[in-house]
Amino acid sequence: MRLRPLLSAFALVVAFSAGAATLPAGFSETPVATGLSEPTAMSMAPDGRIFVCEQDGALRVIKDGELLATPFVNITVNSTGERGLLGVAFDPDFLTNRWVYVYYTSPTPAIHNRISRFTAAGDVAAAGSELVLLDLNNLSATNHNGGAIHFGRDGKLYAAVGENAVTSNAQTLNNLLGKMLRINRDGTIPGDNPFYNTAGGANRAIWALGLRNPFTFGVHPNSGRIFINDVGGTQWEEINDGIAGANYGWPNSEGPNTPEPYVAPIHSYPNANSVECAIAGGTFYAPEVRQFPASFADTYFFSDLCGGWIRNLDGANQSAGFATGLSNPVDQFAGHDGSLYYLMRGGGAAVMRVQWDQHLEGDVNGDGATTGADAFYLIRHLHAGGPTPVAGGDVNNDGQVNEADLDYLVAYLYGRGPTPL
Repeated sequence: MRLRPLLSAFALVVAFSAGAATLPAGFSETPVATGLSEPTAMSMAPDGRIFVCEQDGALRVIKDGELLATPFVNITVNSTGERGLLGVAFDPDFLTNRWVYVYYTSPTPAIHNRISRFTAAGDVAAAGSELVLLDLNNLSATNHNGGAIHFGRDGKLYAAVGENAVTSNAQTLNNLLGKMLRINRDGTIPGDNPFYNTAGGANRAIWALGLRNPFTFGVHPNSGRIFINDVGGTQWEEINDGIAGANYGWPNSEGPNTPEPYVAPIHSYPNANSVECAIAGGTFYAPEVRQFPASFADTYFFSDLCGGWIRNLDGANQSAGFATGLSNPVDQFAGHDGSLYYLMRGGGAAVMRVQWDQHLEGDVNGDGATTGADAFYLIRHLHAGGPTPVAGGDVNNDGQVNEADLDYLVAYLYGRGPTPL
């Protein structure tokens, strides 16, 4: 990744204005929050709040469309080059335990990246609640830190770590750099990790290796499939299929011609210096409410920092353009409401929301109609595809299957209503 060096040049030629992106017909966008300072990553909490990482250590909160003045927490970080506050994730049981996870560059006792957990007390972190889960290896170079963290469908915390500009790090099990890591929510290491019996100590957290700088990755909320976005060298940007124990080849190979035994990317595009330079941001379109047309269901949105675009990868791993004219996009997610949210780091740093203007009210499964099938869809989403626990879709037990059931479920999803089951 090339955050500050790139932006010093791009800030001169790229300016943000609301609605400046070019989108497909039928889509529109609105700003959710502006005035951010060097944002690096974001995530939506189960209660609908958006948490945004600022590189210098402030974790900001967007609540009810407003950027709160007081950060959730101010973390002391080293933010030289690409270091700083780089990732945020929420515990699967956040509504109960209020746990928020972060990835940041600690300046002490030596400069290194760290994964910690905080406990929320309203819109701020409870005083003294930081629990350090994992300290990574000491850093030398200021770039290639990775930083994204997300929970997998298996309830484990995954972290993407760059090789710190030392290419040999990516091919060894003797450190955590240039890897995808997998740990338990308390920082312990799962015994079923692929290198648990061959690596030692903290290195047993390694889940996959051979990566250069996986600044972002996406997890499908239903299937659990993981796509890893690896920022390439001078030739290729990659999307890699996350596989336990996989070796993606860096520095020995990159791009579509990656030979065995390395795992080739499922999609790659040429690096074109300042035109297209760094894949940054990726999310599966599989939200609770499917607002976009059915053709987008379960596809993967990804963006490029320099290209200023968002593209869409379909089930056949073929990409198509979606949005252009963005000012240095660095992250994105599909929100609970079915909108696509993206984070711009460039001039006028902002969180933007993309909506499908022709979406039918209450059509949560994207089939073009509002019926009891939408209630079934939401229930099945909540219960990971299991059997429908409420017969006929009458969630609120009023003797009818209608939009009132959807309202009931949405209230439940956002923690504002009684449990329907």
